[in-house]
Amino acid sequence: MSGEAWAGVAVAGVTAAYALVSRRLASTPVSSAMVFVGCGVLLGPAVLGVIDLQRNAGQILTLLEAALALVLFTDAMVVRPKDLRSGGFLPGRLLGIGLPLSIGAGWLLAWPLLPGLTVWELALIGAVLAPTDAALGKTAMTSPRVPPLVRQGLNVESGLNDGMVLPFFVLFLAGVPGTSAAEEGVAGVFGRALVLSTVLGLLVGAAGARLLGAARARGWVSREWAQLFVPAVAAASYGLGVVVGGSGFIAAWVAGFAFGLVLRRLRAEGTATAPEEGIGRTAEFTEHLGGLLASISLLVFGAVLLGPTLEHLSWRLVGYAVLSLTVVRMLPVAVALAGSGLRLPTVAYTGWFGPRGLASVVLGLLVLEEHVPGAGLLGRAVAVTVGLSVLLHGVSAVALADRYGRWIETTTAGGAELREGAPVPGAAHRRITAR
Repeated sequence: MSGEAWAGVAVAGVTAAYALVSRRLASTPVSSAMVFVGCGVLLGPAVLGVIDLQRNAGQILTLLEAALALVLFTDAMVVRPKDLRSGGFLPGRLLGIGLPLSIGAGWLLAWPLLPGLTVWELALIGAVLAPTDAALGKTAMTSPRVPPLVRQGLNVESGLNDGMVLPFFVLFLAGVPGTSAAEEGVAGVFGRALVLSTVLGLLVGAAGARLLGAARARGWVSREWAQLFVPAVAAASYGLGVVVGGSGFIAAWVAGFAFGLVLRRLRAEGTATAPEEGIGRTAEFTEHLGGLLASISLLVFGAVLLGPTLEHLSWRLVGYAVLSLTVVRMLPVAVALAGSGLRLPTVAYTGWFGPRGLASVVLGLLVLEEHVPGAGLLGRAVAVTVGLSVLLHGVSAVALADRYGRWIETTTAGGAELREGAPVPGAAHRRITAR
């Protein structure tokens, strides 16, 4: 049996095994991400050698890109514009103030700890490690003991920040000599990757939603095929972004937002769907598919990035990873929430639960594919940071959600009014898939 076949068998076996005990593990500190990353390390060249980046490079990159494209599309699809205003300040502050500050802080702190990298390579590290992944701290963001305002804010932030960081990533990559983006120049990158990809995403997403709405209004499409239509639109938007030399990821993210916006508007007009066939049900299959691909991607990450990196750890890499998960995330969140009226425990809870996951892994591998001169060091920094995040955020999610929930209950029982305890009008209940 070929190496590729053995790798497929191993991935299928890990996925099936986790599926059988998923409910049992859901209430424990052992997250799905920990299981898949840990199994990936065992299957990688550091231990068993079943999965290898050199042998499986093409399949691995295709898998990771497909996973991120689906996640970007569905995350943007289910976030409503009013989610940025309902309860209003938290997601807006985290995205508008916290995200740029996190990119800048990651850039600056990498300078003394990762010597030898150019200013643009340091900026790439800041951008790659800025987006958060809600699924890595799933309990912390879905626990009913956590106020809806905080859950909603973290969910919306996670749903949008991976897409919002892409323009920074593309422009920083254009500053690194020798990359495909640098050869095209900043103006070309801005025109193709940002403007053209955005326009294509808007067109594909809006057109896809209107076609689905028209088919539903005429009773032409079944519920099952309506759900299968969604990943087709995501794939089309991503593919068109790549075909024109732009960014498939930006196109997919914008398309998801446009798709959800138009479909929601048609539904409100009563021309697209019955009440029981809302956005959540329409996106259900794509979310599950994206979650599955994302979990497999974490297994691959453990095999091809984290495992080999663990053999060459240094205090600089570990130090940067620790700072990335604490100072780089928590200080910008504190600045963003200054004057918001939220108490210190809420600011600390919001700051801590900024786990790094799929988006950071894929963007890190894209840097490796571009043969950036400092890609090796950059890839190792990403690997250690994401690996440490999977461990620490997974282990702490249940305990800290309970502890924070008890603080909320105790404080409100004493008669204190908490802004974080205020209801969130019309808050969306976005499902977080196990990715």
